[in-house]
Amino acid sequence: MAEWANPLHADLDHILEHGGELFGELEGARIFITGGTGFVGRWMLESLIWADAKLDLGVEAVVLSRDPGRLAARHPHLATARPITMLAGDVLNFESPEGEFTHALHMATETNQVVAHAKPTLEFDTAVDGTRHMLRFAESAGVGKFLYTSSGAIYGTQPLTCDHVSETDVFAPLADNAKAAYGHGKRAAEFLCSAAHLETGIETTIARLFSFVGPYLDINAGYAVGNFIRDALAGNTITIGGDGTPRRSYLYAADLALWLWTILLKGRPGQAYNTGSDQDLSILELAETVSRVLCPDAHIEVAQTPVPGALPARYVPDITRARDELGLSPIISLEDGIGRTAEWHRNANRTGSEA
Repeated sequence: MAEWANPLHADLDHILEHGGELFGELEGARIFITGGTGFVGRWMLESLIWADAKLDLGVEAVVLSRDPGRLAARHPHLATARPITMLAGDVLNFESPEGEFTHALHMATETNQVVAHAKPTLEFDTAVDGTRHMLRFAESAGVGKFLYTSSGAIYGTQPLTCDHVSETDVFAPLADNAKAAYGHGKRAAEFLCSAAHLETGIETTIARLFSFVGPYLDINAGYAVGNFIRDALAGNTITIGGDGTPRRSYLYAADLALWLWTILLKGRPGQAYNTGSDQDLSILELAETVSRVLCPDAHIEVAQTPVPGALPARYVPDITRARDELGLSPIISLEDGIGRTAEWHRNANRTGSEA
């Protein structure tokens, strides 16, 4: 296969370098993918296409999308690469493509948050009924390994006294909190995946995603790290809407892709793995880090005053299970990840391509 100019080549080589012999297990694989047009999905397509080209894997991937033309228009190198076939359809009711598949990546979720918050049952049903439909398809198509991307939202609000939330913690969103439809839906979908493993033998694994930084991150979508990068690139004031005390952690996208392929191929069937960095910092410290890396003279404005003695809100995973069972840990530092993300957006703006 001919080489192509990919601005992410260093990141993609990083995935192959640290993936070792991992991708060899995909030789001749036929993979069905949902959610391939989102932030996480595009990284999985990038890394799959790169591995196929570099290692001559002979992979085939069918990517389900409600609007295949949108991916083709925004990122034609993803939609038209040799291993990729786009399939129009909705995860709730798509018609099964012909033939058998060896692997499935189920990453679809309701992305229209305006609609989702107005109709929480839609957000819940997309997670639950979409996963049920995918699992039925996987059984009929002979899928052996199935990865479901869940979320740290399944834990609900992390208790203030819990530094890092673990897969064995029994936290959950409150049942009467309709605004937690996303977490409720992901939690129920996890159950379906684990049950499917027991009932059908499909090797289902679950990745509970936390927070990330990297190319393809929408820097206008309301995520703190993206907004801070946007403001720093523009030379504007970096604005913190709260008091700056909540603590978060950020895994770089290339590491995320490596983690997800590892969980799919090496994870224990029926098992969930927290997926993210355990190296936490406050939102104020995040803003200071972005400023230091991108715009040292940037002014940081904090809208609210911290309450003296109050414990900070937290959204930080314990990754002991992923580290001990799968050898996974953050490799690319947050500072480096911020710099790489900013450079990618600079290049996108220079070339006029859409991030």
